[in-house]
Order: sequence, then C-alpha cells, then structure tokens
Amino acid sequence: MKKVELCCIIDDDPIFVYGTKRIIKEVDFAENVIVYSNGQDALDGLKKTCLADEPLPDVIFLDLNMPVLNGWEFLDEFKLCKSKRSKKILIYIISSSVDPRDLERVKDYEQVDTYILKPITPDDLSKILGATVES
Repeated sequence: MKKVELCCIIDDDPIFVYGTKRIIKEVDFAENVIVYSNGQDALDGLKKTCLADEPLPDVIFLDLNMPVLNGWEFLDEFKLCKSKRSKKILIYIISSSVDPRDLERVKDYEQVDTYILKPITPDDLSKILGATVES
C-alpha cells in the first residue's frame, strides 16, 4: 500500500510522540515525520514551510491540551493561513480527553477528519492510511 509522504505530530508528550513514531515506522505509514511540541511552534513551522513553497504535511496528528497554543487555537489559526494552498491536509485530533464538549466541538472544524482517543494504534494508522490514499 502507498504511504503518506509527510506526517506531522503536534503533541507536547514525548512518550506519546516516541510511541507514535515507532508505530508509524512499524506500519510503514509515512516517508517523513515532523514533530512540534505545541501549537505555536507548529504554526510557525508550517507558515515557514508555506512561504518557502515546500511541501505541507499530508496528515497532521493534533493533541488538544498543550502549552503555549492548544489544539483548538492551532486549528483556528491554521484555518486562516492554509487558505493560500489548495492541498487537502487531513487533520486527526489525537487526545486523551473524553470530555463530551470536546467531542461535540470537533464538529465545528470542517478541516478535522476524526477524533481518536490516545493511544493511537497500528489499526488506527492503517485505517487513516487507507483514507489518505483514497483522497
């Protein structure tokens, strides 16, 4: 099966990042992975990528609860800067939050594909890969 060219993980938990990178490698999910530890670093990095006309990620795994700029704030800002590029970026919220308000709020963000509870599994990645290759 074809794999994703570039995957982005935005999460401040080094253990989650480490585990997710291992599963990405195990499932052969992505050619390259970039990691940001909060929404602001991700926004800054992705804006630079955009300005340099470099490839944007095909998939973003986004945590909600992070310092500096949380996942919701990232989504609000990213929506504004992404409009210049036509590439569809699939955003998956990967969170440990089971708060019904978060599950409801995600519906307000059309750029978010799905909400997945941590930890992410090889089966989750296989399903995402299938959806990514189709789009």
